[in-house]
Parts: sequence; structure tokens; C-alpha cells
Amino acid sequence: MPNENRGLPSIILRRGAELFMFDCGECSQRQMFMAKIGFNRRMKIFITHMHGDHIFGLPGLLHSMSFLGRNRVLEIFGPEGIVEFIEAICKTVKFNPTFPLSVHQADSGRLIEEEDYVVDAAWMEHGFPCLGFALTEKDKPGRFNPAKARALGIPEGPLWKKLQRGEAVTVNGAEVTPAQVLGPSRKGAKIVYITDTKPCKNAIELAKNASILMYDCTFDSMKADRARKYGHSTSVDAAMIAKEANVGKLVLLHVSTMYKDATPLLNEAKEIFPDTIMAFDMMRLPVTP
Repeated sequence: MPNENRGLPSIILRRGAELFMFDCGECSQRQMFMAKIGFNRRMKIFITHMHGDHIFGLPGLLHSMSFLGRNRVLEIFGPEGIVEFIEAICKTVKFNPTFPLSVHQADSGRLIEEEDYVVDAAWMEHGFPCLGFALTEKDKPGRFNPAKARALGIPEGPLWKKLQRGEAVTVNGAEVTPAQVLGPSRKGAKIVYITDTKPCKNAIELAKNASILMYDCTFDSMKADRARKYGHSTSVDAAMIAKEANVGKLVLLHVSTMYKDATPLLNEAKEIFPDTIMAFDMMRLPVTP
């Protein structure tokens, strides 16, 4: 449940003009207002599991979007029950959204494949159907070298654009390949969101080589038995997962309300995995591969 210092789970990843929301706890739409994110952008929502602290923000968010005149399709992915939950919202409160809703019951594996990124899911161990999600950018073409292009007689304009997209072009009857004017390919970022789970093999596999891993940190190590009983992880568990998965940065979240100060949990994790931070409401974090 929320307290005076910390709201409920809801993370937004902004990638270019597109938004990705992971979980939608109560008052998520208010936080979006405060963050000035916008309500009519291309957007996908991913729900880990059908527990109230992860989904009760959806009714309010959908209503706010309609009140603000959203007209773009909104895609929602979640485990069994998500379709019925959205249908019940629309039916019981007589809600007719101003925008198309596309709701998908998700399973483990590849959920989305776009031109420049993919989204994968895997089942976690919470004692209740719960998914973790990973958004992985595909490798990007290397940086374009204008001097090399000019030396090859390629005029600035559309042909440069094609080469930057990785397409070969023909100039004066000769083919020029992207490799002749582009540097080495650039690795894309990988962002992983895992909450409400005991440490498990699927968590390690999903998080493998992530740029950023956002991971469950409900309890400190002294409450490991309690964490296992309720299908959660400790701060030490989170750090061990990050270390084994070889991630770039660990972000701790989903902290129990029993902790007024989460510093001890952060310190425990940093002893094992130094590049760890504790999430806080309205935190902004740049993502690099």
C-alpha cells in the first residue's frame, strides 16, 4: 500500500515518441500529470500480475485519457484476467473510451517485435501468475561518416539517408554499401522490469546483460524467510540477481511500507552490487546501452 513517502508501482519508459508503462498502481495518472508526460502519445502498458497494487490505477488512467480526448490506440498486455478486468471497468461504470483499446493476454516469450526493438516476457515465482518484462533495442547502424560518403561521390541528401538506414545505394553505376560509410554497429539498450518474485532462474535469464534492471526489493536480508513465504525478494537477493545476470545498473523498487527509510536496504545491495540505486517517486533516469 502507499505511504506518505512512496506511491505504488508504475514505471514509464520514454523512448523517442513512444511510452511504455510497467504496472499501473493507484494514482498513476496523477503522477503522469506531474511529470508532464502527456496522455495522447503512442503507448503500451504492461501489467505484471493481477494484484491490486499493480492494477488499480488502470480505471483512473483510462478515464483521464478519455476526458483529455485521447484518440490513439492504447495497447495493454497482462496475464490471465487482464481482458476481463478491462471489460468489467467499461461495463460496470458505463465507460466508453474515446480511443481504441487493444488488450492482450500475455504469456512468456516474445510479445512484440518492432523494426528497432522487441519486448519479451517470462514467468516469475510469486505464488500467483506474475510476468517480468524486458524491452531490448536492436543494434543500431554505426555512425555515418560524411567525409567517406563525399569521397565516394555520393551527393548529400536522400542517398545519405538510405545508407544511414543500412541500405545500399548505386552511384554512377557502382554500388556503395553501408559498411563503406558507417562505423561499427552500436549496441542497443536493454531495460528489464521484474517485481513480486522470489529469486529464480527466469529472472536471471530475462535480466541477462540488461543496461538497467528494475527489481523487487520488498524486504531486507533479515526477513528472507518472510520474503520467501510471500513470493518476494530481499535487497541481497536483488543484488545477487543483478551480479549473476551481468547487468549495468540495478534499481531497487517495491519496498515494503514497514521501511520509513530504505537506506539500509540500499546499503545491503551496494555491498554486493555497487552500481545500485533506490527508486523514489518521480525519479528520472537516463538510459544508455
